[in-house]
Amino acid sequence: MRSLKPIVIFGESILPGENKTVNVEIARLHTTTKLDIPIIVRRSKVDGPVVLFSAGIHGDEINGIEIVRQVISQKINKPKKGTIICIPIINMYGFVNRSREFPDGRDLNRVFPGSKKGSLASRFAFHILTEVMPIVDYAVDFHSGGASRFNAPQIRLAENDAELKILADVFDAPFTLYSKNIAGSFRNSSAKLSVKMLLFEGGKSLDINIDIAKEGVNGVKRVLKHLDMLDPKHQTERQKSSSIYIEKSSWVRAKCSGMLHDNNTIGTFVKKGTLLATITDPFGKFERKVKAPNDGYVINANHSPIVYEGDAIYHLSNSVIKEIKKEPEIQSAMIAALENF
Repeated sequence: MRSLKPIVIFGESILPGENKTVNVEIARLHTTTKLDIPIIVRRSKVDGPVVLFSAGIHGDEINGIEIVRQVISQKINKPKKGTIICIPIINMYGFVNRSREFPDGRDLNRVFPGSKKGSLASRFAFHILTEVMPIVDYAVDFHSGGASRFNAPQIRLAENDAELKILADVFDAPFTLYSKNIAGSFRNSSAKLSVKMLLFEGGKSLDINIDIAKEGVNGVKRVLKHLDMLDPKHQTERQKSSSIYIEKSSWVRAKCSGMLHDNNTIGTFVKKGTLLATITDPFGKFERKVKAPNDGYVINANHSPIVYEGDAIYHLSNSVIKEIKKEPEIQSAMIAALENF
């Protein structure tokens, strides 16, 4: 069991039973204006795991930010036991600019573990990894599709991790994808610190979608209930069916440039040959049909009205496991892990 000692984040001490917002300043704007990144910490007086909910590592992915905002505003982050840390916007600089990248042009999610003396993005990655992640046991990092690409709500996790597999089952998003940890990513560096992190994808950039936010918030509540951290006043909702696990998937690309007319198949199962969209020129000279190359679920759709030849326009599953069984030995592994707290 952990002892009920203070936890320290960026020099700020948070005691058991205490609520505190730690305002982090890595660098000021070029106007010398101060720009804080709030880290919101709520601790129970009862010992338990430390869970992180983060979003906005890409500043234009607003759906994830909205999910963490709702977790805070609905007081879901008030734990029955343990500690809940919320960082609604990791990349505050990108959020201010409505941009995916840091001001130095770098993708923050490709520079981890970062460097104390590197670029601005690298320095920020370093501080998050060294100041916050060493005390975290479980995490969910919320993302959206980029460049007008709408992701059906999904959890991504690395294969062959029994504990993560159970957490993914508990989160119960409509889709769950096996996805390797990418070098330089927040998830990859967190895994090396033994943090069990799920990655949630849903919606598209510069957009707030009510249904996506609901999926994310309900998943958070189910995870907290599973860890015995959810305040009993919060009710959880189950999916009507188990999450659909996808082992393999591939992109359908535009065979010509033009205006894309989407047939709204996102999140649905389509048969080979199903009409996904039509690409037209703006002058009424041609119409090109985009058909599903195989049976599968549409897990991402490009919502841009204009596409170029070769653009990724649909992400389609190739190999699916419809029903997931929770093996007793994996459940035992999870229980054993929780007994360490």
